[in-house]
Amino acid sequence: MRAVIASGPGGPEVLGWGEVPDPEVGPGEVVVDVAATAVNRADLLQRAGNYPPPRGASEVLGLECSGIVSEVGEGVTGWRVGDEVCALLSGGGYAERVAVPAGQLLPRPAGVELATAAALPEVTCTVWSNVFQLAGLRRGDAFLVHGGSSGIGTMAIQLAVRAGAQVFTTAGSAAKLEFCRELGAEVGINYRDEDFVERVREETDGAGVDVVLDNMGAQYLARNVEALAVGGRLVVIGMQGGTRAELDIARLLAKRASVAATALRSRPATGPGGKADIIAAVRAEVWPDVERGVVRPIVDRRLPMSRAAEAHRVVEASEHIGKVLLLPGS
Repeated sequence: MRAVIASGPGGPEVLGWGEVPDPEVGPGEVVVDVAATAVNRADLLQRAGNYPPPRGASEVLGLECSGIVSEVGEGVTGWRVGDEVCALLSGGGYAERVAVPAGQLLPRPAGVELATAAALPEVTCTVWSNVFQLAGLRRGDAFLVHGGSSGIGTMAIQLAVRAGAQVFTTAGSAAKLEFCRELGAEVGINYRDEDFVERVREETDGAGVDVVLDNMGAQYLARNVEALAVGGRLVVIGMQGGTRAELDIARLLAKRASVAATALRSRPATGPGGKADIIAAVRAEVWPDVERGVVRPIVDRRLPMSRAAEAHRVVEASEHIGKVLLLPGS
């Protein structure tokens, strides 16, 4: 089969389109003929040599896909050849076929075209597991998501609005902030021109926000804590702004606040807190609203996998809103 192959760690130019061995279906797995995959920030880190795949995972990039089940392994129930699905992956999505544990499959939502469904698994699982399961966002909370125009951001805004939270978001342009407002964000903050901590204080009469979902890491750590309300919860899911920073414990104690950091890719496939548990929760709690159109995938553009380097440049430059999809073929 054909897949996106990296000649070595480096910039987007190391990505090419070539032949790799077909995946073999194992017990508890299915093979999916890929209709589309999506570019995630973790793919950029892996391409650069800074985020190796978990042990046993495919070296091919790609943390999600949609497609059609073509093989079913021993012990798999509930899925059969021909099913239209999308899947959360540990790797391997930038290819024509991929093997995936059956517990990481979701049915293609009714009303969502098959390729478009590739925009859903990573963002829905990330947002649900972090904002709702971990941080416990609830009706009436104030919620701040950084990078609101990203794939994660656009989904976080929609799910937080659905939950009855007041949504704050940061983005880097007026056009991106306007799109976030169309999704339901009440307060848009241009991080190039405004201090989000000061704006949060103004908008909340000094109270702060109850939950922050952060993709920046070290660069925003201290300021995120400043923006938290008493009892607030900060969840860090990215490190675009670095990996090391100082944390003022006294400030955290005074606010009775908490800081958590999680990664989805390294979670086990099964067991407590594993990918299968998150997939099951997303199917029960999010999929019905996706099928009703209350929550929708946001796709910026679609490119063939042979142009994966171009897609990576778009995402690295933050030129997109929502997800950039890659489709098999040249």
